[in-house]
Amino acid sequence: MAAPSTDACGLMERSVRERVPPLLTDLYQFTMAYAYWRAGRHQEPAVFEMFFRDNPFGGGFSLFAGLNDCLLFLRSFRLTDQDVQFLRSVLPPNTDPAFFDFLRGLDCSAVTIRSLPEGSVVFARVPLMEVEGPLAVVQLLETSLLCLVNYASLVCSNAARFRLAAGHQRRLLEMGLRRAQGPDGGLTASRYTHIGGFDLTSNVQAGFLFGIPVAGTIAHSYVTSFNSLEEVWPQTLVTANGDPNPVDIISLTKGWLRRVCELMGAEPGKIREGELAAFVSYAIAYPQNFLPVIDSYSVGCSGLLNFCAVALALCELGYKPVGVRLDSGDLCRQSIEVRRVFRLCSEQFSVSTFNSLIIVGTNNISEESMAELNKKENEINVIGVGTHLVTCTKQPSLGCVYKLVEVRGRPRMKISEDPQKSTVAGRKTVYRLLDADGHCFLDLLCLMVEPPPKAGCTLTCYPLGGDNSSVSVTPAQVTCLRKEVFLEGQVTEPLCSAAETRAKVQSSLQTLHPRHKRLQEPDSYTVALSEKLRNLVTELQKGSNSDSNFLLAN
Repeated sequence: MAAPSTDACGLMERSVRERVPPLLTDLYQFTMAYAYWRAGRHQEPAVFEMFFRDNPFGGGFSLFAGLNDCLLFLRSFRLTDQDVQFLRSVLPPNTDPAFFDFLRGLDCSAVTIRSLPEGSVVFARVPLMEVEGPLAVVQLLETSLLCLVNYASLVCSNAARFRLAAGHQRRLLEMGLRRAQGPDGGLTASRYTHIGGFDLTSNVQAGFLFGIPVAGTIAHSYVTSFNSLEEVWPQTLVTANGDPNPVDIISLTKGWLRRVCELMGAEPGKIREGELAAFVSYAIAYPQNFLPVIDSYSVGCSGLLNFCAVALALCELGYKPVGVRLDSGDLCRQSIEVRRVFRLCSEQFSVSTFNSLIIVGTNNISEESMAELNKKENEINVIGVGTHLVTCTKQPSLGCVYKLVEVRGRPRMKISEDPQKSTVAGRKTVYRLLDADGHCFLDLLCLMVEPPPKAGCTLTCYPLGGDNSSVSVTPAQVTCLRKEVFLEGQVTEPLCSAAETRAKVQSSLQTLHPRHKRLQEPDSYTVALSEKLRNLVTELQKGSNSDSNFLLAN
């Protein structure tokens, strides 16, 4: 798959810069930056880590997303004169004016980012990203980076769960823009649900910016806006082969409607003429893209019959209708009946096109209803999901945090009365251990100064959240997850397109054992500390004054 074009990268960077300017942060980031500056500590080398504490949706994994946006944000990070002027108005009056001169010169040229690859399967407590640089600058980045990663990773993970629930045979359409939390929420959702496994989006802007295939035809309002066939204009359509003599499609459709009603034993008096008019009108406008919603009134008594009549007329003129959309009621039962009628029409009227018509289902689909639908007999080819996908109704926040782990080369640790709120000190490397079948089974956090674990060699480690007892494991393969992606103000790894990241997601999910991918009651994945890292944490918890010398001595 091709990397994003220069134009596409420029659009994305401009989009990130407009959506996430430096002032899109919490005020306390600037008050802390001032306090660091006032104390002469603003240039001290510091390291922060980003991670989340629990896998979302009660599942066994998450997906890491938003890295590309973070890198574009860092590359363009600068405060304008207007930004600084506003900060003058909101910071206390006694703030030293020289601080604002300092802010004007800020950029990320001294910042280094080491990160897991975007699109990776990730787990609770594993550091996703390490941010290194001058203390004041990397402090200022906290809220913005969290904003870019939290929702992107959450909705991407949600999409992956929907994909797992749906299986890989059906196509999935994201259609949540109207339900999303604002324009940016809608755009982010469209991009990252595609990365998480959805095939299509209804969001035109997402198609423009990210190259996601866009789909959509008509809604109920179009159907109900018509009352009679007299409202259809024009009333003719040329054939697909280019014959210059237009055909009276209304007369043609009426003829087919009589034949369909006879075939089905249907009562013509129950047919909604306004619905038929809407279908004919849309078929005239888009004869190659005819896919109406057929439940504005009654599927069995009107919508399906009207569709078949118009579709058969299109077939006679050499066009290929696409299919129908069902948006209410028992989708499984209706889809079976619709498919039965399609087959009857194909056999009775010798129209092979009817064998390839698709059925789209859209009706407030949730993860549970998707899984339930998969258990029942049905004929649905495409499922459209909106509200439950983009709003992440089962869990509205991933809860990523950004914590200091080192300053001036010395490890730092938050020690809380709530063990869940404690952090793991020190700069780390993250290794993923895989078994002989290529399935990952443990993520190992080591101090950066430690040698990496080796495939085939037994190692001792300490699972997080356990009883402090050790386990011995022997990996068949070892992968280092962290890579340097930003250095001296520049992105050092190629930026991936949405399609490329989507492929990475599917590849990463393949390494996950089925027991960890279960949507309900998955097995817990093990995240563990190396012996040296565990010793460091223990010493700090005891209140030791140990520093980086401790790391080297142990």
